[in-house]
Amino acid sequence: MNLIHTTCISKTQFAPSPVSVHGVPQRSKKLSAVRVSNFAASTTEVVVDNGTARRGLTSSTDSKNKSLPPGKSSSAMEQLDIERGVCIPFRKYSPETVRNTVLESRGAVASLILRGVEIVWNLGLYWSSLMYDCLVGRDKEVVPFRARQLRNLLCDLGPSFIKAGQVLANRPDIIREDYMNELCILQDDVPPFPNQVAFNIIEEELGQPLEAVFSKISPRTIAAASLGQVYRATLRASGEDVAIKVLRPQIEPIIYRDLFLFRTLASFLNGISIQKLGCNAELIVDEFGEKLLEELDYTLEARNIEDFLENFKDDPTVKIPRVYKSLSGARVLVMEWIDGIRCTNPQAVKNAGIDVNGFLTVGVSAALRQLLEFGLFHGDPHPGNIFAMRDGRIAYVDFGNVAELSQQNKQILIDAVVHAVNEDYAEMANDFTRLGFLASGTDVSPIIPALEAIWQNSAGKGLSDFNFRSVTGQFNKLVYNYPIRIPERFSLVIRSLLTQEGICFTLKPDFKFLEVAYPYVAKRLLTDPNPALRERLIQVLFKDGVFQWKRLENLIVLAKENVAKMSSNPALRVRNAPNSRSWQIERKLDLTDTIKDGARLFLFDEGIRRQLLLALTEDSKLHVQELVDVYRLVEDEIDIPSVAVEIVQDFPNVVRDFLLSWSNSVLYDR
Repeated sequence: MNLIHTTCISKTQFAPSPVSVHGVPQRSKKLSAVRVSNFAASTTEVVVDNGTARRGLTSSTDSKNKSLPPGKSSSAMEQLDIERGVCIPFRKYSPETVRNTVLESRGAVASLILRGVEIVWNLGLYWSSLMYDCLVGRDKEVVPFRARQLRNLLCDLGPSFIKAGQVLANRPDIIREDYMNELCILQDDVPPFPNQVAFNIIEEELGQPLEAVFSKISPRTIAAASLGQVYRATLRASGEDVAIKVLRPQIEPIIYRDLFLFRTLASFLNGISIQKLGCNAELIVDEFGEKLLEELDYTLEARNIEDFLENFKDDPTVKIPRVYKSLSGARVLVMEWIDGIRCTNPQAVKNAGIDVNGFLTVGVSAALRQLLEFGLFHGDPHPGNIFAMRDGRIAYVDFGNVAELSQQNKQILIDAVVHAVNEDYAEMANDFTRLGFLASGTDVSPIIPALEAIWQNSAGKGLSDFNFRSVTGQFNKLVYNYPIRIPERFSLVIRSLLTQEGICFTLKPDFKFLEVAYPYVAKRLLTDPNPALRERLIQVLFKDGVFQWKRLENLIVLAKENVAKMSSNPALRVRNAPNSRSWQIERKLDLTDTIKDGARLFLFDEGIRRQLLLALTEDSKLHVQELVDVYRLVEDEIDIPSVAVEIVQDFPNVVRDFLLSWSNSVLYDR
């Protein structure tokens, strides 16, 4: 029975990188702006988007791995760093830490043997039942039963296996879709532990009785998950309602022991994994273990929340709860209570008078900002973690599971979108290699026709009928039939988009996700201050050397549509009164930087200048009408005096660049 096949998980769901200072993990803001230019050296150079650079941040594994021969197990951590392109100077997890922690305890060997026997026995019985189903020819008939049996088995084996099941629920390259659907139930359907145990943990972390801090606390859990559970309480000092997240008791020794056993087993599977996917099996466990240990430390989740607050501080359409750091610790996290409406209740959303279309536009835009702008995104946006606020805002909770994309990965994702628009499927396949879906050096030629079939079949339905679930379903078949591995950071991206699309369908069954997403991408291409995106814009506007006038008009129309939808949201009107001037700019499509960059390209890039001149004189005629049509689309969006001032202020730089360009050309000619 083809239920599970060997693969490699490349995970990046981790809390943004802490730095150890005097033994205390610290982390700076704006981590999404940081990328690593070189992981091979023991001293890592961290390049920040504003052009400054710092040296001296060293990956905790570099010094260990540097002395190891190639192919040894710890090199999996090194491979993770290289693939991610994101600096992790401090790690809570390493194979050595797990081994030392497990083996230093009394009775460790006996405990490991007993736990190993329990795991092998239970999984062996389950696997035997699958083999029996195949032998008698009933493997297809009993799939629903076996899927439920697998979910129950993982619950019985404990939190490590529950988390593993949650990972498998997003991995079509490892497990079949019908099993994935059943494992999705593991997200929150976990029994709670006793209240008194939770209250004792809270008092230990606070160092004082509950009554001294809280005037009341809910007698039952609000939510229970594999690693912790949540209560609602009221602060005695201020009367504010808060959410208290409590870690399950004595969970760390269990997690460490299971990770040690997982990695020991993985060491025997390296040969098969490398042969099939070009990566060793220990990397799977290292990715999984790194994230799992970080989720056990609520100080890291508190820092995740602070980063999200920083990223969305100027966005009045998004609500992120603040953290009460003085009341929080490694096992307890106290946050602002979010008084919102669950997105699983569409009738309640409508009864609250919330503009559903406006709320969905805000939600999709917030998700895409996390992914393409910040690079730091919520890895688990299921309906229980997203709320509709009564003023039209979207609220996020539960930041234990976040992931980070490097600047390079974000740009490659946009490259893939550009190549899809231009129907360049060979380059799309190369993008998969650059993103880590395919091992370096893999022959992509067999995959190109499959990518073309998937995209053309989906895009041929038109924008209004396009949805991620249909594309993902076809992509899952591709993944299952070709040696493609889904790096976990991208499995989270896929899950995040699918989950949020599902929420949109719950609130509005005929909602078209791409009708909101595509205008946002168009606006990003036209207005983003990142020069790299302007290069992508040029690629979009030229196809086979021919300028695409209609495509430019469509981009402008879509970008204006995004601005209009966002600026009409009730959350902007209600909450933005004190800052109306700053948001007045956002109510228009600001093309100032794009115009300046276009003028620079025209002046200094001979190839672009030639292409634009050819675009104006294509087919032996002047394309004046097309130019007029484009101008009419943007004339209301452009503040001519402001653009003129910007150009005048930038004139010295233009002159300098022109002189440098001229001198270089003279020297080159000589």
